[in-house]
Amino acid sequence: MSMDIRVSFPGGKRVDALVGAHVVHTDQPVSAGGADDAPAPFDLFLASLATCAGIYVLGFCQARGIPTEGIELVQHHTEDEAHRLVRVDLEIVLPPSFPEKYRASVVRAAEGCKVKKTFVSPPKVSVSVSVKAPGRAA
Repeated sequence: MSMDIRVSFPGGKRVDALVGAHVVHTDQPVSAGGADDAPAPFDLFLASLATCAGIYVLGFCQARGIPTEGIELVQHHTEDEAHRLVRVDLEIVLPPSFPEKYRASVVRAAEGCKVKKTFVSPPKVSVSVSVKAPGRAA
């Protein structure tokens, strides 16, 4: 399966991505020259991990009829001196009413997240350039 994501530059430090029928907006913080009108791309990258794990937790609970009220997923990350990501920790905060027998299983469910699996076994990423032919529409 392959899907193209098309990126546009609407002005300032904003960069938008057309993902299927959805536009994902990004911006830079004020300290980096942006208006901070949307998440920075790296923050969005990190949020993809947290929300992916969240959808696995949600599915786990829904399949077992476990209410999700009071469940929270908190993501902590650590960067080194060069601002490189060196560690990400996902913490599933459960209410006392969450069934004890499912506590280890909900962790295993979150670990099944596709974004987490991609972090663990990253794909090859390449960058190339092409030049549009004159008169060719985008």
